Amino acid sequence: MAQMNSKPLAGTKVVEFTHMVMGPAAGLVLADLGAEVIKVEPIGGDKTRRLKGSGAGYFAMYNRNKSSISIDLKSSRGAEHVKALINGADVFIENFRPGALDRLGFGYEALSASNPGLIYCSEKGFLPGPYERRTALDEVAQMMGGLAYMTGPPGRPLRAGASVIDVAGGMFGAIAILAALQQRASTGKGQLVSASLFETTAFFVGQHMAQYAVTGSPAAPMPARISAWAVYDVFDVRDGEKVFVGVVSDTQWQKFCEAFELSDWLADESLSKNNERVARREELIPRLKTLFSTFEKAQLMEKLERVGLPFAPISKPEDLFEDEHLNANGGLLDVVLPDGGGTKLPSLPVQMDGMRPGLELNPPRVGEHTRSVLLDLGVTDQEITELSALNLIQCE
Repeated sequence: MAQMNSKPLAGTKVVEFTHMVMGPAAGLVLADLGAEVIKVEPIGGDKTRRLKGSGAGYFAMYNRNKSSISIDLKSSRGAEHVKALINGADVFIENFRPGALDRLGFGYEALSASNPGLIYCSEKGFLPGPYERRTALDEVAQMMGGLAYMTGPPGRPLRAGASVIDVAGGMFGAIAILAALQQRASTGKGQLVSASLFETTAFFVGQHMAQYAVTGSPAAPMPARISAWAVYDVFDVRDGEKVFVGVVSDTQWQKFCEAFELSDWLADESLSKNNERVARREELIPRLKTLFSTFEKAQLMEKLERVGLPFAPISKPEDLFEDEHLNANGGLLDVVLPDGGGTKLPSLPVQMDGMRPGLELNPPRVGEHTRSVLLDLGVTDQEITELSALNLIQCE
């Protein structure tokens, strides 16, 4: 699939002071849509670059299509140049603890005083309220926001297997930024916008809050839930694999029974409606387990696809590198990592006018663009050399 030629956010300049996932994810959305995003890193680089274990992929995934400048913000000369950069920006994104940037002179009041049109996005643990000074992480938000309770079995809260709240919080921040840019087009004024981990989690579990309001019964954790559909489960198949199968409408039930020659179920009028099937789930599932165990994975999936029923193999993240669909339509981008290695990583999951956002810049090396960005600000080569010698900037 072709990648975008015309970038929707071309001409929009973004400066970000971000680390980990939430802030970088907000910048990534804007960068992939064509904004010029300049990542300001401390001397030595964003510590996210050096994370191990589950954090080892954070920087590579959420920092493509960005430039990197490395500069000492605690020095007056370094801060002066970065403020000049922000004065020419449309958007500023940060995800540091409340008050941290105010103490360095990079709070909203200070920056908007010299750039009234600036959209200043703060990605935080909590929006204003009793918790706003607390330190938060994705896992903290999932635990206190009810998502971990809903994910794990009863009595065993379990965070989701990816940084879903960090990423979604970044997305909500990007949505707020886009709305503020649209509003600025008519008012000429910038504004402070915020997104947060805790409120994002509450939004995610809102469906379960609404369930309680509608039914009067608390939502059970997902492993113990009463499914809305009788056939909506993972089944073992003959070759030791597993396949998820769902039948979520009365029409699908009829097609399912016909395809698998379940004539007695098809003739049973008491099974023709979904709610009646749910009530008899304990009768239906054992028979389906036996039936599906006679199929190999590919055979069962081919049959379900032909009939038009929901199904899925149980994939691991590393399986997606070879996924035929992602590889066929621009869903994976060929990326060169800061250490020189190459890989494929997911593109922004949107399509506009038949085209997908692509890759313009690989995840940057520390300070890869320091010199070029400072030169664009009018800083001389001589001063850049002097700043580098004083360890106030880092150039690649």
